[in-house]
Amino acid sequence: MRSDQLDRRTQPALPARLNAVPEQANVIVVDDDEAMREALSELILSAGFQPVTLGSIRELLETDLLQRPGCLILDVRMPGASGLDLQEYLARSGNPKPIIFLTGHGDIPMTVQAMKAGAVDFLTKPVRDQVLLDAVNAALARDAQQQSEAELVAQNLERFQTLTPREREVMHEVARGRLNKQIAFDLGISEVTVKLHRSNVMRKMQAMSIGELIRMWETLPEPLRRASSA
Repeated sequence: MRSDQLDRRTQPALPARLNAVPEQANVIVVDDDEAMREALSELILSAGFQPVTLGSIRELLETDLLQRPGCLILDVRMPGASGLDLQEYLARSGNPKPIIFLTGHGDIPMTVQAMKAGAVDFLTKPVRDQVLLDAVNAALARDAQQQSEAELVAQNLERFQTLTPREREVMHEVARGRLNKQIAFDLGISEVTVKLHRSNVMRKMQAMSIGELIRMWETLPEPLRRASSA
């Protein structure tokens, strides 16, 4: 099954109510080999993580695991959708879930494809325990960083929504590096008014410095930034 078929074939099969999974599930193993799933589960559990094992991509998509913190360990080739299919699907869905690929017959083009698409690692079975656990640690660290960044973006967006249209224009001008007198000229208002708007922007965005305000601006969605610069 190709990645573009995940939407049409796998997604419609989702039940109305998502399957319950352990609350502390952090490492999701998807492999059609039951013995491999059991071995990986024992290893992951021994390292202090909570594993969840599944036999197919379809089973994974019937849970809410992809919306939870954690990482994926995927077999490259499985009946139906493959691990590479899921990676492409997640990329198109805007879900950069960290992935570790396992394969019994990897090749260089496949490895390059997976790594270029953002995989944490591409390991050939049998894989040494410590190598896999190192990859899991790296994947979970990446996920934690992504979660933190996503929360920061959401926080910045929430604060940005409290700005008036004029304050958004001023924030855009400040982010461009414009001085108060230049902003006043561009917007056709007094420099005193610019200073007032700028102060309100700093307060509402809870920015401690102009540098921090600029970084906040850069996290905003492009359509919002374009609208604020009109």
